[in-house]
Amino acid sequence: MSFDNIRGLRMFMKERKAWIEEELAGCDFGDIRLHKRFYKFLENSSEGIGSSIPFVSQDWSSTKTAYRFLSNDRVSEKEILGGHLQSTQERCNSEDGPFLILHDTTEFSFKRKEAAEVGFTRLAIADKYSDGRLRYYTASGILMHSSLVMTTDGLPLGLASIKFWNRKKFKGSNALKKKINPTRIPIEEKESFRWLENLKQSSALLAHPENCVHIGDRESDIYELFCLADQLGTNFLVRSRVDRLAIEGDHTIHDVMKNSHVISIVIYVSFLRLVKRKNIPN
Repeated sequence: MSFDNIRGLRMFMKERKAWIEEELAGCDFGDIRLHKRFYKFLENSSEGIGSSIPFVSQDWSSTKTAYRFLSNDRVSEKEILGGHLQSTQERCNSEDGPFLILHDTTEFSFKRKEAAEVGFTRLAIADKYSDGRLRYYTASGILMHSSLVMTTDGLPLGLASIKFWNRKKFKGSNALKKKINPTRIPIEEKESFRWLENLKQSSALLAHPENCVHIGDRESDIYELFCLADQLGTNFLVRSRVDRLAIEGDHTIHDVMKNSHVISIVIYVSFLRLVKRKNIPN
Protein backbone atom coordinates (compact mmCIF):
# COMPACT_ATOMS: atom_id res chain seq x y z
CA MET A 1 0.00 0.00 0.00
CA SER A 2 1.42 3.40 -1.01
CA PHE A 3 1.99 6.28 1.39
CA ASP A 4 -0.87 8.26 -0.16
CA ASN A 5 -3.25 5.33 0.32
CA ILE A 6 -2.20 4.92 3.95
CA ARG A 7 -2.65 8.64 4.58
CA GLY A 8 -6.07 8.57 2.91
CA LEU A 9 -7.13 5.59 5.02
CA ARG A 10 -6.03 7.33 8.20
CA MET A 11 -7.98 10.45 7.26
CA PHE A 12 -11.06 8.35 6.54
CA MET A 13 -10.83 6.57 9.91
CA LYS A 14 -10.33 9.89 11.69
CA GLU A 15 -13.37 11.42 9.98
CA ARG A 16 -15.46 8.34 10.77
CA LYS A 17 -14.56 8.51 14.46
CA ALA A 18 -15.36 12.23 14.53
CA TRP A 19 -18.74 11.56 12.88
CA ILE A 20 -19.61 8.84 15.40
CA GLU A 21 -18.67 11.11 18.31
CA GLU A 22 -20.81 13.92 16.90
CA GLU A 23 -23.73 11.58 16.23
CA LEU A 24 -23.62 10.19 19.79
CA ALA A 25 -23.29 13.55 21.53
CA GLY A 26 -27.00 13.59 22.35
CA CYS A 27 -27.11 10.05 23.79
CA ASP A 28 -27.81 9.89 27.51
CA PHE A 29 -27.21 6.48 29.07
CA GLY A 30 -26.62 7.91 32.53
CA ASP A 31 -23.31 6.04 32.65
CA ILE A 32 -20.13 7.01 30.80
CA ARG A 33 -19.15 3.33 30.56
CA LEU A 34 -22.29 2.54 28.55
CA HIS A 35 -21.60 5.53 26.32
CA LYS A 36 -18.08 4.24 25.58
CA ARG A 37 -19.36 0.73 24.89
CA PHE A 38 -21.94 2.07 22.46
CA TYR A 39 -19.26 4.12 20.70
CA LYS A 40 -17.06 1.03 20.35
CA PHE A 41 -20.02 -1.01 19.15
CA LEU A 42 -20.81 1.52 16.40
CA GLU A 43 -17.16 1.84 15.44
CA ASN A 44 -16.88 -1.91 14.94
CA SER A 45 -20.24 -2.15 13.16
CA SER A 46 -19.33 0.63 10.72
CA GLU A 47 -16.52 -1.55 9.38
CA GLY A 48 -18.93 -4.30 8.36
CA ILE A 49 -22.42 -2.92 7.71
CA GLY A 50 -24.87 -5.80 7.52
CA SER A 51 -22.52 -8.33 9.11
CA SER A 52 -23.18 -10.21 12.33
CA ILE A 53 -22.02 -8.94 15.72
CA PRO A 54 -19.41 -11.72 16.14
CA PHE A 55 -17.99 -10.92 12.70
CA VAL A 56 -17.57 -7.17 13.26
CA SER A 57 -16.39 -7.63 16.85
CA GLN A 58 -13.55 -9.90 15.62
CA ASP A 59 -12.86 -11.48 19.02
CA TRP A 60 -14.89 -13.13 21.77
CA SER A 61 -14.23 -10.39 24.34
CA SER A 62 -15.64 -7.63 22.09
CA THR A 63 -18.53 -9.87 21.06
CA LYS A 64 -19.48 -10.55 24.67
CA THR A 65 -19.22 -6.83 25.50
CA ALA A 66 -21.57 -5.96 22.61
CA TYR A 67 -24.20 -8.50 23.66
CA ARG A 68 -23.98 -7.40 27.29
CA PHE A 69 -24.53 -3.80 26.23
CA LEU A 70 -27.62 -4.66 24.18
CA SER A 71 -29.08 -6.83 26.96
CA ASN A 72 -28.51 -4.19 29.66
CA ASP A 73 -31.79 -3.13 31.33
CA ARG A 74 -30.63 0.50 31.25
CA VAL A 75 -30.24 0.44 27.47
CA SER A 76 -33.34 0.89 25.31
CA GLU A 77 -34.29 2.24 21.89
CA LYS A 78 -34.74 5.69 23.43
CA GLU A 79 -31.14 5.92 24.63
CA ILE A 80 -29.66 4.33 21.50
CA LEU A 81 -31.57 6.55 19.06
CA GLY A 82 -31.53 9.73 21.14
CA GLY A 83 -28.22 10.99 19.77
CA HIS A 84 -29.11 10.41 16.14
CA LEU A 85 -32.54 12.05 16.47
CA GLN A 86 -30.92 15.11 18.06
CA SER A 87 -28.36 15.24 15.25
CA THR A 88 -31.17 15.05 12.70
CA GLN A 89 -32.87 17.98 14.41
CA GLU A 90 -29.65 20.03 14.35
CA ARG A 91 -29.05 19.31 10.67
CA CYS A 92 -32.61 20.36 9.85
CA ASN A 93 -32.18 23.57 11.85
CA SER A 94 -29.23 24.47 9.62
CA GLU A 95 -31.35 24.07 6.46
CA ASP A 96 -34.07 26.39 5.16
CA GLY A 97 -36.42 23.66 4.00
CA PRO A 98 -38.95 22.57 2.91
CA PHE A 99 -38.31 19.03 4.10
CA LEU A 100 -39.58 15.76 2.68
CA ILE A 101 -40.25 13.08 5.32
CA LEU A 102 -40.42 9.62 3.79
CA HIS A 103 -42.40 7.12 5.87
CA ASP A 104 -42.19 3.40 5.14
CA THR A 105 -42.07 -0.03 6.73
CA THR A 106 -39.41 -2.66 6.16
CA GLU A 107 -38.66 -6.02 7.69
CA PHE A 108 -35.58 -7.87 8.91
CA SER A 109 -35.85 -11.60 8.31
CA PHE A 110 -34.05 -14.24 10.37
CA LYS A 111 -33.72 -18.00 10.16
CA ARG A 112 -34.26 -19.52 13.59
CA LYS A 113 -35.21 -22.98 14.79
CA GLU A 114 -37.47 -21.37 17.38
CA ALA A 115 -39.05 -18.61 15.28
CA ALA A 116 -41.40 -17.56 18.09
CA GLU A 117 -38.42 -16.30 20.13
CA VAL A 118 -37.85 -13.58 17.53
CA GLY A 119 -41.41 -13.02 16.36
CA PHE A 120 -43.19 -13.15 13.03
CA THR A 121 -43.55 -10.69 10.16
CA ARG A 122 -45.63 -12.11 7.32
CA LEU A 123 -46.73 -15.15 5.35
CA ALA A 124 -44.23 -16.13 2.66
CA ILE A 125 -44.22 -18.70 -0.13
CA ALA A 126 -42.04 -21.72 0.61
CA ASP A 127 -42.68 -23.90 -2.46
CA LYS A 128 -45.51 -25.86 -4.05
CA TYR A 129 -47.35 -29.01 -3.13
CA SER A 130 -47.42 -31.90 -5.57
CA ASP A 131 -50.84 -30.76 -6.81
CA GLY A 132 -49.51 -27.28 -7.65
CA ARG A 133 -50.95 -25.40 -4.68
CA LEU A 134 -48.64 -22.89 -3.01
CA ARG A 135 -47.24 -23.82 0.38
CA TYR A 136 -46.80 -20.96 2.83
CA TYR A 137 -44.80 -20.48 5.99
CA THR A 138 -44.70 -17.75 8.63
CA ALA A 139 -41.52 -15.68 8.26
CA SER A 140 -39.50 -14.89 11.37
CA GLY A 141 -38.16 -11.38 11.92
CA ILE A 142 -38.61 -7.82 13.12
CA LEU A 143 -40.57 -4.97 11.51
CA MET A 144 -39.32 -1.39 11.39
CA HIS A 145 -41.31 1.74 10.53
CA SER A 146 -39.04 4.72 9.93
CA SER A 147 -39.34 8.35 8.88
CA LEU A 148 -36.40 9.67 6.87
CA VAL A 149 -35.94 13.43 6.46
CA MET A 150 -34.58 14.68 3.14
CA THR A 151 -34.14 18.00 1.39
CA THR A 152 -35.91 18.60 -1.92
CA ASP A 153 -32.51 18.04 -3.58
CA GLY A 154 -32.42 14.49 -2.22
CA LEU A 155 -29.93 15.03 0.61
CA PRO A 156 -30.76 12.74 3.58
CA LEU A 157 -30.62 14.53 6.94
CA GLY A 158 -31.40 11.56 9.18
CA LEU A 159 -34.30 9.77 10.82
CA ALA A 160 -36.97 11.81 12.60
CA SER A 161 -38.81 8.84 14.08
CA ILE A 162 -38.46 5.07 14.16
CA LYS A 163 -40.43 2.19 15.63
CA PHE A 164 -39.64 -1.53 15.96
CA TRP A 165 -42.07 -4.35 16.67
CA ASN A 166 -42.90 -7.95 15.83
CA ARG A 167 -45.93 -10.20 15.82
CA LYS A 168 -46.34 -13.05 18.27
CA LYS A 169 -48.92 -14.56 15.94
CA PHE A 170 -49.58 -13.90 12.28
CA LYS A 171 -52.35 -15.46 10.20
CA GLY A 172 -52.72 -12.70 7.62
CA SER A 173 -55.18 -9.83 7.33
CA ASN A 174 -57.73 -11.93 5.43
CA ALA A 175 -58.00 -14.38 8.33
CA LEU A 176 -58.49 -11.47 10.72
CA LYS A 177 -61.29 -9.98 8.62
CA LYS A 178 -63.27 -13.22 8.96
CA LYS A 179 -63.44 -12.75 12.74
CA ILE A 180 -63.85 -9.00 13.11
CA ASN A 181 -64.68 -5.94 11.02
CA PRO A 182 -61.43 -3.88 10.84
CA THR A 183 -63.42 -0.64 10.52
CA ARG A 184 -64.81 -1.17 14.02
CA ILE A 185 -61.37 -1.38 15.64
CA PRO A 186 -60.08 1.94 17.09
CA ILE A 187 -57.04 3.24 15.21
CA GLU A 188 -55.00 3.14 18.44
CA GLU A 189 -55.36 -0.66 18.51
CA LYS A 190 -54.24 -1.20 14.92
CA GLU A 191 -50.72 -1.67 13.58
CA SER A 192 -51.42 1.21 11.19
CA PHE A 193 -51.36 3.53 14.21
CA ARG A 194 -47.58 3.62 13.70
CA TRP A 195 -48.16 5.99 10.77
CA LEU A 196 -49.84 8.49 13.08
CA GLU A 197 -47.21 8.07 15.80
CA ASN A 198 -44.32 8.74 13.42
CA LEU A 199 -46.16 11.67 11.84
CA LYS A 200 -46.63 13.24 15.25
CA GLN A 201 -43.11 12.51 16.52
CA SER A 202 -41.32 13.70 13.39
CA SER A 203 -43.40 16.89 13.24
CA ALA A 204 -42.55 17.62 16.88
CA LEU A 205 -38.84 16.97 16.32
CA LEU A 206 -38.56 19.38 13.39
CA ALA A 207 -40.55 22.11 15.20
CA HIS A 208 -41.92 23.63 11.95
CA PRO A 209 -44.60 21.22 10.70
CA GLU A 210 -45.81 23.70 8.09
CA ASN A 211 -42.40 23.34 6.44
CA CYS A 212 -42.69 19.55 6.05
CA VAL A 213 -44.29 17.23 3.51
CA HIS A 214 -44.93 13.71 4.81
CA ILE A 215 -44.84 11.09 2.03
CA GLY A 216 -46.23 7.56 2.23
CA ASP A 217 -47.39 4.68 0.05
CA ARG A 218 -50.90 3.21 -0.23
CA GLU A 219 -50.74 1.90 3.32
CA SER A 220 -50.70 5.48 4.62
CA ASP A 221 -54.08 6.29 3.04
CA ILE A 222 -55.67 6.56 6.49
CA TYR A 223 -58.45 9.02 7.31
CA GLU A 224 -57.17 9.52 10.87
CA LEU A 225 -53.75 10.43 9.45
CA PHE A 226 -55.32 13.19 7.34
CA CYS A 227 -57.08 14.56 10.42
CA LEU A 228 -53.88 14.49 12.47
CA ALA A 229 -51.89 16.23 9.73
CA ASP A 230 -54.52 18.97 9.56
CA GLN A 231 -54.47 19.28 13.35
CA LEU A 232 -50.66 19.61 13.40
CA GLY A 233 -50.67 22.08 10.52
CA THR A 234 -48.41 19.95 8.35
CA ASN A 235 -48.59 18.67 4.76
CA PHE A 236 -48.82 15.17 3.31
CA LEU A 237 -48.61 13.36 0.00
CA VAL A 238 -49.92 9.79 -0.04
CA ARG A 239 -50.74 7.29 -2.75
CA SER A 240 -54.49 6.79 -2.91
CA ARG A 241 -55.88 3.40 -1.97
CA VAL A 242 -59.53 4.34 -1.38
CA ASP A 243 -61.63 6.54 -3.67
CA ARG A 244 -62.84 8.80 -0.86
CA LEU A 245 -65.50 11.48 -1.04
CA ALA A 246 -64.17 14.99 -1.57
CA ILE A 247 -65.34 18.61 -1.36
CA GLU A 248 -69.00 18.56 -0.21
CA GLY A 249 -69.34 14.81 -0.57
CA ASP A 250 -70.83 14.88 -4.07
CA HIS A 251 -67.51 14.06 -5.75
CA THR A 252 -64.76 11.52 -5.16
CA ILE A 253 -61.02 12.12 -5.14
CA HIS A 254 -60.66 10.42 -8.52
CA ASP A 255 -63.33 12.72 -9.99
CA VAL A 256 -61.47 15.77 -8.73
CA MET A 257 -58.13 14.52 -10.07
CA LYS A 258 -59.62 13.83 -13.51
CA ASN A 259 -60.78 17.43 -13.75
CA SER A 260 -57.52 18.89 -12.43
CA HIS A 261 -54.92 20.47 -14.70
CA VAL A 262 -51.57 18.72 -15.05
CA ILE A 263 -48.93 20.87 -13.35
CA SER A 264 -45.88 18.91 -14.49
CA ILE A 265 -44.77 15.48 -15.63
CA VAL A 266 -41.59 13.80 -14.40
CA ILE A 267 -40.32 10.71 -16.21
CA TYR A 268 -37.47 8.61 -14.83
CA VAL A 269 -35.76 6.28 -17.29
CA SER A 270 -33.47 3.50 -16.10
CA PHE A 271 -30.74 3.15 -18.74
CA LEU A 272 -29.45 -0.13 -17.30
CA ARG A 273 -32.85 -1.74 -17.69
CA LEU A 274 -33.28 -0.42 -21.23
CA VAL A 275 -30.01 -1.81 -22.57
CA LYS A 276 -31.02 -5.32 -21.50
CA ARG A 277 -33.99 -5.31 -23.85
CA LYS A 278 -33.03 -7.09 -27.07
CA ASN A 279 -35.68 -5.35 -29.19
CA ILE A 280 -34.25 -1.85 -28.62
CA PRO A 281 -32.03 -0.76 -31.54
CA ASN A 282 -28.59 0.76 -30.93
